[in-house]
Amino acid sequence: MSAKIRRRRTVARHGQLRTPGAVSQLLKIIGIAMAVVLVSGASVAAFVVSDLYGTATAGAVELEGQESAPPDISEYEGGFDLLLVGTDTCEEEYAKYFGDRCSGPDAEGNLNDVNILVHVSEEPRRITAVSFPRDLMLPIPECTRDDGSATAAMYKQPLNSAYMDAGLNCVARTVTELTGQDIEFAAAVTFGGVIEITNSIGGVDVCLATPIKDEHTGLDLQAGTHTVKGLEALQFLRTRHGVGDGSDLGRIGNQQQYMSSLARKLISGEVLGNVPVMLRLAHTALSNVEASTSLTNPMTLVQVGLAVKDVPFEDIVFLQYPTYDDPDNANKVVPDTESAQAMWDAINANQQLEVTHENTENDGVVVEESEAPKTPEETAAPEETTEPADPTTPPQDPAALPDNIRGNSAAQQTCSNGNVRQ
Repeated sequence: MSAKIRRRRTVARHGQLRTPGAVSQLLKIIGIAMAVVLVSGASVAAFVVSDLYGTATAGAVELEGQESAPPDISEYEGGFDLLLVGTDTCEEEYAKYFGDRCSGPDAEGNLNDVNILVHVSEEPRRITAVSFPRDLMLPIPECTRDDGSATAAMYKQPLNSAYMDAGLNCVARTVTELTGQDIEFAAAVTFGGVIEITNSIGGVDVCLATPIKDEHTGLDLQAGTHTVKGLEALQFLRTRHGVGDGSDLGRIGNQQQYMSSLARKLISGEVLGNVPVMLRLAHTALSNVEASTSLTNPMTLVQVGLAVKDVPFEDIVFLQYPTYDDPDNANKVVPDTESAQAMWDAINANQQLEVTHENTENDGVVVEESEAPKTPEETAAPEETTEPADPTTPPQDPAALPDNIRGNSAAQQTCSNGNVRQ
């Protein structure tokens, strides 16, 4: 496992990403702590989370190879990483919504269809979320199951099979082996969790450049801005045939738009300034997440919330792990290790990130010219200061990422590239 040192700014100009239930995870981990922390201070936050502690610790997962967590997350050199996983678990209450997935020949097993590695840097805090295609073909290492038995290492399997093999721990081990990044925290959420968590904050606004009509998920939305919640939010996140070229990579951009909007809503006063909403979010999130044992300490959740609550939109960046078509299977992809290394190098050096990818009609989103609204802090008049800038710290040039790395920042407004052309 690699040491953790990464800093980066974000000038993502064009891009996209993916993640069906990913939103729920980001909202869950960041939202959990934010919801409690910003309720009314650390003491109340600790009380609220402690009240839900039993729920959070039930079924907590031990991550193999993880060292004992320090008492304060500031002690993580270079920042820390959270693995957010979305599983296609068919819960009885929601199975009726998912057709053959929950009643047909493919109903057995739970797959990790959403996999996002979120890095939170040291001061100044910045957030980079890297999403991995579910059909990424790669080695799956030997993993230990909950019952103590071990799985055999596999040379080449799709990433979304790791959860079925040995649960959340195995997904974390697989992503660590691929990226070399340490993973301190991990959490997974199901289809039903997405529905419940999205409802708890009153839905998320999404933009459609063109209409979406997808008979596979049941989603039917006209162009324009919509507030999606519950089942419709999940349909929006799951739609693949409804956006771009109908591929999983196109879906990533659509999900990335949702996550950007979610991040803006969480940081705005609409959620963080609303005590009842935050408490409801905290309770719902803790009740719908499978977490690593490192995330079950109430004060750790509070610290995570404090670490991310003031990150500006332009420093919250979503990227897609770069890939090539798999030469053995046109429906799969394989890692582009050279481009990926350039990405990790920039992240680890905490450089400002410049996304150079130019979106096409095959991508899941289009980038609007106007930027997303600013936070109240960003729009407030700057405080006067007589302290001069440090002349010994010249501004860094942004790191231009390879043009096959899709992405954007939360400061950008993207709209779904729907399949109904007008």
